[in-house]
Amino acid sequence: MTTRSRWAVSSGRGTAARVITGIGALFALIEVVYILLHLFGANQANQFFQFVRSLAEPLALFFPGLFPMANNNLEIIVNYGLAAVFWIVVAGLIARLVSR
Repeated sequence: MTTRSRWAVSSGRGTAARVITGIGALFALIEVVYILLHLFGANQANQFFQFVRSLAEPLALFFPGLFPMANNNLEIIVNYGLAAVFWIVVAGLIARLVSR
């Protein structure tokens, strides 16, 4: 009877790709949390809301104001939602390049 190791040694590139993907997912999550706080009418004077906004606005890069709309909620969804998608796509592309 032989014993097999359950834990495979992963390469450094695989680990780096997972870290990059995780960071991209975290950035996208921050954008989504900001969208949800804004849509559900969170108190903008609240410290948590201000903290999330202080993270979400720089991470949104050039997307805020890209598509100006009359409905402010729709504008937040589209512009910050595009930023979230951007982070997922870019992190996935970089992770794929690193893992090669």
